[in-house]
Amino acid sequence: MGKKVTVVGAGFYGSTTAQRLAEFDVFDSVVLTDIVEGKPEGLALDMNQSRPVEGFETTVVGATTDAEGNGYEATAGSDIVVITAGLPRKPGMSRMDLLEVNAKIVRSVTENIVAKSPNAVIIVVSNPLDEMTALASIASDFPKNRVLGQAGMLDTARFTNFVAEELDVPVKSVKTLTLGSHGDTMVPVPSQSSVDGKPLTDMLSAEKVEELVTKTRNGGAEVVALLKTGSAYYAPSAAAARMAKAVAEDSGDVMPVCAWVEGQYGISDVYLGVTAKIGAEGVKEVVETPLTDDELANLKEAAEAVRAKQADVANL
Repeated sequence: MGKKVTVVGAGFYGSTTAQRLAEFDVFDSVVLTDIVEGKPEGLALDMNQSRPVEGFETTVVGATTDAEGNGYEATAGSDIVVITAGLPRKPGMSRMDLLEVNAKIVRSVTENIVAKSPNAVIIVVSNPLDEMTALASIASDFPKNRVLGQAGMLDTARFTNFVAEELDVPVKSVKTLTLGSHGDTMVPVPSQSSVDGKPLTDMLSAEKVEELVTKTRNGGAEVVALLKTGSAYYAPSAAAARMAKAVAEDSGDVMPVCAWVEGQYGISDVYLGVTAKIGAEGVKEVVETPLTDDELANLKEAAEAVRAKQADVANL
C-alpha cells in the first residue's frame, strides 16, 4: 500500500505544494481539493501530463469539495493532509486580520478531512499559522503529535537566504534558525546560526544581524506588498512539501516546525515554533536547542503571546 497525501486548497500555495509532492515521486497519489468547481481537476490533469517530462509516476487527483463534505471521498485514507485553505493576505493586512474568516474555513476542512482519514498527520499552513494549527488540533481531536504547522522551515529559509545574500556566499554554507511564532514574536536564534561553521555573530555586526532578523520577520509582508494580489507560495510550498516528505519517509529529520510543547524550554501546553524530529507519526519529539538567556526569554515571551491568541480560537 503506497502513501497518499492530500493538499486542501488549489490556490498558488496548494497547487505548487501538490506539484512538489508529486515530483518527489515518493507517493502513490497526491489529491488536490478546492471549492472552485473544476479547478483542482484541471490542475491535476495538467500536472499528470508533466509526468513523462519530469519522470515521476505519482498520480495527481483533483476533487471539487464543499463545506458539507461532498467530494472528500477522494481524500479517504490519506496518510498526510496539508491544509492550505483560507484567504491569503492583502497588502496592509496582518496575519491576525485573517483570524476569524480563516478559522471557519480551517475548522470545516479539518472536520471533513478527519471523517475520511482518521489516521492522517495534518500539516497546517493557513494563516495566522500558530492559531490555525491550534484550531486544527482542537477540531480534529487527534493526538497533538499528529497536528503540526509549517512556519519555522519557511522563516529559517528566509533568514538563511538573506544572510547568504548579505555575505555573498552559497546558501548551503549558511545555517540559521528561527523559533517562536510565525509573525511578530518570531525568535531568530543567532547563537545557533553559522557560516561555514563559523558563528554568524563573528561574520556580521549585531546591528546587521538585527536588520536581517527584521527583514526575515517581515519576509512575507514584503512579498505581499510587491505582488499586490496574493502572498508568497514558492518558498512556503517548498517548506511544507519537505515536511510532508519527512513524514512519508519516516525520516526523523530535525526541522523547525510549529509543534505542541510540553515542558521543553520550561514552556507547556501551547503550539509553538520549535525544532522537532519529524516522522511517520508527525512529531516524534521536540528537540531542545541550546539558547542564550536572551533567546530563551524571547521564546517564553512568544509562547505567552501565542498562548493568548490560541485560547481565542477554541470558540471560533
